[in-house]
Amino acid sequence: MKTMNYLADRPLVIQPDRTIYVEVNHPQFEEVRQKLHLFSELIKSPDYIHTYRITSLSLWHAAAQGQRAEAIIAFLQDYAKFPLTTDLKQSIREDMAKYGRLILVSHAGHLYLMADKVEELLAVVDYPSLSSCFLGEPRPVVWSNERKWGVVARPDKRGELKQQCIRLGHPVKDEAGYDDGEPLPCSFVSCLPDGTPFRLRDYQREAVNAFFGADSAYGGQGVLVLPCGAGKTVIGIAALVRQQCATLIMTNNATSVRQWKREILEKTTLTENEVGEYTSQVKELKPVTVTTYHMLTYRPAQTESFGHLHLFRYRRWGLIIYDEVHLLPAPVFRVTAELQSTRRLGLTATLVREDGREEDVFSLIGPKRYDLPWKYLEQEGHIAQATCTEIRVGLDPFLKEAYHLAPERHKMRIAQENPNKVAVVQEVLDKHRDDQVLIIGQYVRQLEELGTLLNVPVITGKMKQEERDRLYERFRQGEIRVLAVSKVANFAIDLPDATVAIQVSGTYGSRQEEAQRLGRILRPKPGENKAYFYHIVTKDTKDQDYALKRQLFLVEQGYHYEVVDCERKGVRI
Repeated sequence: MKTMNYLADRPLVIQPDRTIYVEVNHPQFEEVRQKLHLFSELIKSPDYIHTYRITSLSLWHAAAQGQRAEAIIAFLQDYAKFPLTTDLKQSIREDMAKYGRLILVSHAGHLYLMADKVEELLAVVDYPSLSSCFLGEPRPVVWSNERKWGVVARPDKRGELKQQCIRLGHPVKDEAGYDDGEPLPCSFVSCLPDGTPFRLRDYQREAVNAFFGADSAYGGQGVLVLPCGAGKTVIGIAALVRQQCATLIMTNNATSVRQWKREILEKTTLTENEVGEYTSQVKELKPVTVTTYHMLTYRPAQTESFGHLHLFRYRRWGLIIYDEVHLLPAPVFRVTAELQSTRRLGLTATLVREDGREEDVFSLIGPKRYDLPWKYLEQEGHIAQATCTEIRVGLDPFLKEAYHLAPERHKMRIAQENPNKVAVVQEVLDKHRDDQVLIIGQYVRQLEELGTLLNVPVITGKMKQEERDRLYERFRQGEIRVLAVSKVANFAIDLPDATVAIQVSGTYGSRQEEAQRLGRILRPKPGENKAYFYHIVTKDTKDQDYALKRQLFLVEQGYHYEVVDCERKGVRI
């Protein structure tokens, strides 16, 4: 009987179903983790063994960034304890070969879906769900001096075609080109208003170059993934300056709208007459217009239409920027499907979507073009060095009984609002008495009680925007040392002096929320350049279970959570 070679000193065990187990304590763990991140997804991260999975989508993203199947297979073979099966290697080759097999191009005045072989076209053309996307039948076509097979596609179905094809397992590479939009001459300034010289960092230039690609006629769709604090706003502005065109920018909230506008005016030659804010309070339609997802998807009632989606067609936008693209709502997806001739830039700290619509981001916004590891920026000093700690506290006996007797849908809230967390928050505040601290939570009642008990101001969605901005500014100025914030502060809030974040509750197992909340304290700091992230959870409950899921993305980026187990009167933090 033939036995398989076994190499005990290697860190990977790779299953035929493309599941990968990684030994965390292996000396090559960090090296291997960084490479696995490029073409697979972390799905579990207990203390000793991390579990990754190679998916079709993760391989297509890798292919879009120029990675090759043979290089991935060679890496896996070099680090695997057992030889890879033939079927596993072949499945990786086949999946990666699918990206670029179908190409959308402009040819002879028409939009064509092209392939090398007619069978590759028929694999999608014959589907009933795609019948409305095509005009005619596949036929031989000479394109770029090569003989191809092509079928004429309807230009108004360009997005829907890509969306349906990826769902069928056939991602489309879009090289049909773009409308340059209305011209808007602009450039970066050489110095900021305070006299500081301004220039892009190397990685910011690399990200912009990756978005536009080697051929500017085809480049202009995709997602750039960079850590919070890496300057994604500046990268978006750089794309605007490079394209020199009217631009629509969408972001998550009104505070972020004003941040975008402020940075555009500070860092470019554009003026107030050229940069507009479109929110519930101000409705300016200018060559560069910044708005929110909420504004675009607002409607007074479910039966009424979306009154502000006309912004997408108000001008000949040459560039649409989707800030925090992982939050893109369904109505914006639908409109984006109709706007495939406009360049589209997605910016995010994590491509994770809790609704599972990563494929729609890939097909409608574009594939991942650039992915900068968080730890690289930390090592370079561009973001703070973060220490992550999970603090586990118990439930008092009467609450423990209530928790176990409660319906499943209520258990999480009981655990997250555990009153024993208050003493731990106070202990962390005492430890960081000289630092500026954010207390972050999911539940307004919990935050308001903490605010009263600890005598700190609380920002929630109920507060008017002007009052929120006033408290943020007082925090920036150091007049307020501790600020409690709800979900309204998850995204794009610029609080550079925040050094400590204490998370008391969150949205179940949301990986992207965990990443965004850590991001609130990652702005570079003077001196040691350190930040501290505390997640207080109720042990032996759903709160603890979901904490493990929340931490997945950050663990994949190389962060380690130290676990401290204590009771209300227990050990000091």
